Amino acid sequence: MHLTRFTDYSIRVLIYLAAKGEERATITEIAETFSISRNHLMKIVQELHQKEYLKAIRGKHGGLWLNRAPEHIRLGALVRDTEQEMALVECFRDDSACVITPACRLKPILNDALDAFLGVLDQYTLADLLLGQHTSLASLMKIPAKEL
Repeated sequence: MHLTRFTDYSIRVLIYLAAKGEERATITEIAETFSISRNHLMKIVQELHQKEYLKAIRGKHGGLWLNRAPEHIRLGALVRDTEQEMALVECFRDDSACVITPACRLKPILNDALDAFLGVLDQYTLADLLLGQHTSLASLMKIPAKEL
């Protein structure tokens, strides 16, 4: 299983916002922290906002912050919401042209593996990613201690 950069960056944005706590963040500061294109990050933030993972307000008094508590954001749900396609192999797709699909046992085995992968992620929340590491993560992301 390979997660897209979109999902990877989505997780990073939420980790950043969780580490920030009550303080609002900006797209620019997150983009600079992770060396991500600001334009690419804007698309990610827009989708996370639409899917109600975060709140985003434009303007002088705007910013970004989590829409729910970190312990209410399940990693499995986040991956399902941000991955465009979960097809591990061609036969998972409706337009599969593989001639052995009707007799092949690979698809159900890989489907079980995908379910197990997502099942493990469902056991964890965004809060689990910060557990015991909040100060270290904030320091690595250059979030000033006063904002913790």
